Amino acid sequence: MSVLINNPSVDLPLSGMSLFLDLDGTLAPIAATPDAVAPDVELNTRLRDLTEALDGRLAVISGRPIRDVDRILEGRVVAVAGSHGLQRRDAELDMLVAPTHVGRDQAIREVQRFVARVAGTVAEIKPHGVALHYRNRPDCAQEAETFAIELARRTALKLQPGSMVCELLTPGADKGAAVRAFMAEPPFAGTLAVYVGDDLTDEDGFAAAHALGGIGVLVGPLRPTAAHFRLPDVVAVQNWLAASLRLGRVRLEVPIESSYRRF
Repeated sequence: MSVLINNPSVDLPLSGMSLFLDLDGTLAPIAATPDAVAPDVELNTRLRDLTEALDGRLAVISGRPIRDVDRILEGRVVAVAGSHGLQRRDAELDMLVAPTHVGRDQAIREVQRFVARVAGTVAEIKPHGVALHYRNRPDCAQEAETFAIELARRTALKLQPGSMVCELLTPGADKGAAVRAFMAEPPFAGTLAVYVGDDLTDEDGFAAAHALGGIGVLVGPLRPTAAHFRLPDVVAVQNWLAASLRLGRVRLEVPIESSYRRF
């Protein structure tokens, strides 16, 4: 049974919960290009301390490859799911990696050609696909999205829209699947899942947490969502994490308005 029934706010001890965190737009500000996100020593120290306080029940779930998550977080978080769950490193340092789809190389070539033609767009090559970023060219959003839809159809890759990005991925996993996998094994099993994220890709994580009786926390402006509570921005997330560590518990007091809820 969900902890949220008849509860407009939540106050949970760290001892009974697991924490799942998105990276870009949640722990770190969105940057003009993926490579522009650099390590934050204070944040990474806090994540290490939170992992200890949670007895290892903290995981980062990102669209980035695990190697890039480790670069930004300086290896301070052991449990990581990368490439939207297609890569996963569990709390015992075991790695699980899905095979790459045969359409990936074709997609990379075509996205690179698009980027060469449309100035200001960026191709981010990943182990299981490729992302087309158009944050610096919002005027090209429709062109980029139409291109990505057609490319996904021709390559049989999964199209994953995000914030000013279209990503073509190997099918077969999402952030919700990563949450379920972590929650089925030690040290996460038997606790309440709290998932924090900002993007459309995080909706699967919110839904998985909700299905397991846990909580989703949306970062950023209100929108239709499966999350239960909201934090306004990355700074608020960092302050919330610091307070949770100091108090030994998490407190959430800004519920999503009922008209925006998808659950």
